[in-house]
Amino acid sequence: MSQYGENRLPADEQPTVQMAAVSVSAEERPTIQIAAVTLPAEQRSGHTRPGPPAAGGWGNPGTDAGESSAPPPAARRGLRRTLLAVGTAAAVLVVGGTAAGGYAYAGEVPRGTSVLGVDLGGKSRSEAVSTLRADLDRRASTFTTPVPVRIGDRTGEISPAAVGLAVDVEATVEAAAAHRPGPVSLLFGSRAATPVVAVDVEKLDTELRRIIGRTGPQMTLPAITFTGTTPKPVYPKPSKGIRPDDSAKAVRDGWLRGQPVVVPLVETHPVTTTEEVDRLITELARPAVATPVSVNTDRGAFTIPPAAIAKSLVLSADKTGKIEPRVDEKKLRAALTSQLGKVEVKAKDASMSIQGNKPKMVAGAGGQQVDVATLARDLLPVLSKTDGRQVTAKLKAVQPKVSTEDLTKMGIKERVSTFTTNFTGGLSSSRSQNIVTIARDVDGTLVKPGETFSLNGHTGERGYAQGYRDAPVILDGKLVPGVGGGTSQFTTTLFNATYYAGLEDVEHKPHSYWFSRYPAVIESTIFWPSLDFKFRNDTPHGVLIDTSHTSSSITVSIWSTKVYDKVSTEYSPRRNITKPKVIKLAPGPSCIPTNGIDGFTQDAFRVFRKDGKVLKREKFTWKYLAEPRYSCG
Repeated sequence: MSQYGENRLPADEQPTVQMAAVSVSAEERPTIQIAAVTLPAEQRSGHTRPGPPAAGGWGNPGTDAGESSAPPPAARRGLRRTLLAVGTAAAVLVVGGTAAGGYAYAGEVPRGTSVLGVDLGGKSRSEAVSTLRADLDRRASTFTTPVPVRIGDRTGEISPAAVGLAVDVEATVEAAAAHRPGPVSLLFGSRAATPVVAVDVEKLDTELRRIIGRTGPQMTLPAITFTGTTPKPVYPKPSKGIRPDDSAKAVRDGWLRGQPVVVPLVETHPVTTTEEVDRLITELARPAVATPVSVNTDRGAFTIPPAAIAKSLVLSADKTGKIEPRVDEKKLRAALTSQLGKVEVKAKDASMSIQGNKPKMVAGAGGQQVDVATLARDLLPVLSKTDGRQVTAKLKAVQPKVSTEDLTKMGIKERVSTFTTNFTGGLSSSRSQNIVTIARDVDGTLVKPGETFSLNGHTGERGYAQGYRDAPVILDGKLVPGVGGGTSQFTTTLFNATYYAGLEDVEHKPHSYWFSRYPAVIESTIFWPSLDFKFRNDTPHGVLIDTSHTSSSITVSIWSTKVYDKVSTEYSPRRNITKPKVIKLAPGPSCIPTNGIDGFTQDAFRVFRKDGKVLKREKFTWKYLAEPRYSCG
């Protein structure tokens, strides 16, 4: 027994809790109804436990002395009913909550979950994927509309399809299923899940750069260049532009908000600073070109002069603005041509010459060459030194590019074509000397299957240094003295030899005027560097160019294996014939008189025959101008 009475209530005084049934359906959340329990007035006033002892026994503030503070029996019974009612209600809530949790978590996607207005709650992942994809397909036009973007002061639009911008349905459903809120939240609320957006970062960056153009300052990459042997700094400056990952995040976040997407402009600084550029000049660039570097090899020594160092030392930055000093091996070799010649032995390719009207093979030989790649690597750490500027270079064996075996496989066994043109003046004339000079340069040239031969590329510039002399050339429609006159006659001879060999014509240009020493239409001029003659060896066999001359003629023969039985030319009649004008020029060394030549247009057909049949016909057409009759004085 306590001061409040017994601890147990009679059966007829037990409190009653009325509960409504818990109903669950697809349309309604579970509902738990609990009947209210009303306490007596004296219990609602707060007398639920005794106060501190006062004079005369337990009492409460405000009671008269002598009054008992113990609750009456009726109050005690009411309190018991209240406590039991609250406990029972809590138990019901726990039981109901458990049932509600089972309902709320039915399916893989929590109930109440929606994406872009599509209810996915209570569905399995596969059902949610199908439902969401079907709805997005139904509203396809909403997700394919061009997206307005703003980058700084530039605006434009991007096509979602062009940049791979789309809702990733599988990833969206996975994220929605992974979110597990509490059961009460599921029962009495809903959640709009954020869709997962995919975009092709690289394609998006390309489209955005098309919109932005070159707005904002461009990055100045740091570098150190050389004027002669004097280092010059290029100091870095930052750029302001877009960064692919930042742009992609902005587009993913802003695409479905119904407003223009703002793509941020980001300032990017080069990795190498101004101070580091100055340090590199002081510690590397200036010492590098202060004095030569000595190089020792097994075949002797040579030096790398400061000018060669300046040409090959690379102090430019990568795309991040970082300068990584290096020595460029190709530039180093080009700058050391004369020095390397002191210790290197050139490899000699196997070759072929025509002797006794038959091709004869000449074996090649190996050589030795400085390993410039290793030299460039070992040279770099020496450049910053003021003394001890010496390195050792290795010589490596070099095999010929063309071996005897290679020549044998090419099948050069017979003369396929030959062509001769005549000239006047004998070998003592400057024009004849030019013809012989270029012929000797080309003689013995081997053109492999599939290769294209360029006459300008083979000879290089044809000037006084190469042994060419002044002779008449056509310039601005008239003959004037010029270095290399006569090389066009060799070009025409070579063109016809390749033409009748059936080789592919790649580039040629006939003269403006027709000269009787050349066949009409199928002839070619040449001029360094703008006019060239090219042919391609489109046969499976090698091609050997053989040249020879007399005091009045030049001959070019093509040796290979015949592909066609015969190649010939058929001409159309000449048409659109024009007569020359008479033009008087001031007398002097630059005036060369001419008799004038008619102008005309004509077709030439190259005819290919094999086994008695015409395989194909190739048309060439040219319009010749009437060469004026120039008189001097």
